[in-house]
Amino acid sequence: MQKHHRGSITSPTGNQIAYVKTDGKTPGVIFFGGYMSDMSGTKAIALEVLGSEIGHSYVRFDYSGHGASDGLFENGTISTWTSDALAIFDQVTAGPQVLVGSSMGGWIMLLIALARQERVHGLVGIAPAVDFTKSMLDEELTEEQLGTMKRNGFIQIKSPYEDAPYKFTRALLEDGAQHTLLDQPINLHCPVRLLHGVKDESVPWQTSERLSTVLCSKNVEVLLIKNGDHRLSTTQDILRLQETVKKLIELSGS
Repeated sequence: MQKHHRGSITSPTGNQIAYVKTDGKTPGVIFFGGYMSDMSGTKAIALEVLGSEIGHSYVRFDYSGHGASDGLFENGTISTWTSDALAIFDQVTAGPQVLVGSSMGGWIMLLIALARQERVHGLVGIAPAVDFTKSMLDEELTEEQLGTMKRNGFIQIKSPYEDAPYKFTRALLEDGAQHTLLDQPINLHCPVRLLHGVKDESVPWQTSERLSTVLCSKNVEVLLIKNGDHRLSTTQDILRLQETVKKLIELSGS
């Protein structure tokens, strides 16, 4: 019977970052959640179930300002959330890992992989929102929204997936420019699997195609789900995710 440990660590941001770790073999799996999501979500729990079934270690956690972790959401940026994630990776996981990132977590997953390449067994991106702050500034926000952000320091945008609007701060969008990845080769050589819904209203599926072309790895597969939305949380989607992660764990010599 595998043991689940709840705990927290202190991030370089000074916040207590909550996590749940399942003991098991390596390669382990670590899940990076999306913007305004937490570690109790469908995909995070489904991967914990998978870890228990196959006897591999698994870690899920909340960024600062998310879920059970300390901090104000409004103070978060790609830098601070990546700092949280790297602290969890370094202090809570051990040995080779399969990194799984959903939406914004797909971007942070890549930043962690670049920082700790020697411990990355493989990557799984679920509608990875790589460079989403740049996309917002360059393509998506109207002049009116940009003006509101300049005046107020933030804007709120209605999400098709949540009742409450998503809040985006000026600091978040400006900080994101330090971490953009899609305009140059990404020096990662591990196996990568990208799952993306064609009907994604938040992150266009072309983002995964673009990511596949700039990754240096020769072992990259993109799976487009014809009727899939951004969340990819139907029963079939979850089974596909579990199977994808399981197959990546079983790959040797990555």
